Amino acid sequence: MNADELDIAALLRVETDNREFKANLNWERPKGWLKSVSAFSNSSGGKILIGVDDHGAMVGICNPQLTVDKLSELIGNSIDPLPDYSVDVVEHEGKVIVLLEVFPGDDCPYFYMRDGVQQAFIRSGSSSVPASGQQLRSLAMRGSNTHYDELISTHKKEDYSFDILKATYYERTRSTFEESDFESLGLITKDGFLTNAGVLLADQWILRTNRIFCTRWKGLHKSSSSEEVLDDHEFEGCLLRLLREGLAFVDRNNLKPWKKITGPSRIANHSYVERVVEEALVNALIHRDYTIGGAEITIFVFDDRLEITSPGSKVDGRLPEDVDVTTVSSERRNPIIADLFQRMELMERRGTGLKLIRERTELAPNYKPEFEPQFIDDGRNFKVILLNMNYDAEQVTPQVTPQVTPQVNKLLRVLGEEEFSLKELMQMLGLSDRMSFLRAYIQPALDARIIERTIPDKPNSRLQKYRRAGSSKNNLTN
Repeated sequence: MNADELDIAALLRVETDNREFKANLNWERPKGWLKSVSAFSNSSGGKILIGVDDHGAMVGICNPQLTVDKLSELIGNSIDPLPDYSVDVVEHEGKVIVLLEVFPGDDCPYFYMRDGVQQAFIRSGSSSVPASGQQLRSLAMRGSNTHYDELISTHKKEDYSFDILKATYYERTRSTFEESDFESLGLITKDGFLTNAGVLLADQWILRTNRIFCTRWKGLHKSSSSEEVLDDHEFEGCLLRLLREGLAFVDRNNLKPWKKITGPSRIANHSYVERVVEEALVNALIHRDYTIGGAEITIFVFDDRLEITSPGSKVDGRLPEDVDVTTVSSERRNPIIADLFQRMELMERRGTGLKLIRERTELAPNYKPEFEPQFIDDGRNFKVILLNMNYDAEQVTPQVTPQVTPQVNKLLRVLGEEEFSLKELMQMLGLSDRMSFLRAYIQPALDARIIERTIPDKPNSRLQKYRRAGSSKNNLTN
């Protein structure tokens, strides 16, 4: 394969959660790279570039055919079941490298099996780590095409009530939820046992992880001090109750100043679009991974933003950062619940939720490009960030001076004379908190006109990168 067929410059830029560099491979002790093959198969796939050092420089390999043969031999003998992968030899600037691409598997979990060891790995950032017991269970369900809400519980329907479900169903559809619907819609078995979908929709709080935490924080950050909490609630039980209470909580903290337009007419400039909040919370409730213990859905409201976080990555593979949401496909983690919510017109068609969140936000009368919703998938949680469209940062934060702070100085050193995306810059600086990075590094540098966007008229473009501004070279301190 010729390098012209690949974006070789992008591949060599930096190691990521789905890309690794190897100057060479240790054939005698191959676990170091074979565990990445297992992890990529169990996650959303990835690439290993052999003949590339840790800094992304091509060092090349002497015998590419031997490398290809040994790769195939060791993967076939050490990973079970056999993963789906491809191996290509790439020539670039007089050097030869081998590109091993591992595709997300359908027969999870994929185990590393060698020297008496049987272990499944998953990706965590740019590392491959052993899967926990809970993660193994999730992988096994994925491999058997089984969904959590289909599993049968030990609870009998006759011991629980479903008044909230029946009332909401009638309110939304103007049809009665009949007794026969419990079985036909997958909430109970023929023997009257609740499926997990039935457990999650019962009035009573049966499953401990079936709850949400809602907090209105004072300022821009979480705090351990109770004085920094303005409003705080915990709700549990039926998913439809969680949806109702969660929306009510946001509504209490959703500023709605009125703007006069013509004559006596006026419009409400909501901080957050109500339909967008509903879609984000519905997605969190339906797509969360209920097998993850010790974690709950959270709704955090800050002065400048609303964050809705749901345990569990995307079921069909981690969402790439800066992704074009119009191209995102979606697989439902809990299809029984999803189908029922769709019957009640509480969710959009499959795969359109993220697109709706952005499009409906853009229709708000007080929308600006910098208020574009953000989606963060770190492999453990899925977070939707909605920006407060009535937040005036200049009134609540001190003016930024053009002084070069230590953080900006580090940013300039990493940038050099190149252009990088947010994700690439964070990885090179060893940072993981996107919001803190934006506030401490990017925004001060932009305000001081030390750096600039490559696409200034579209600040939130998925193709956005950053570079030094024309006069910034003289601002770098020693």
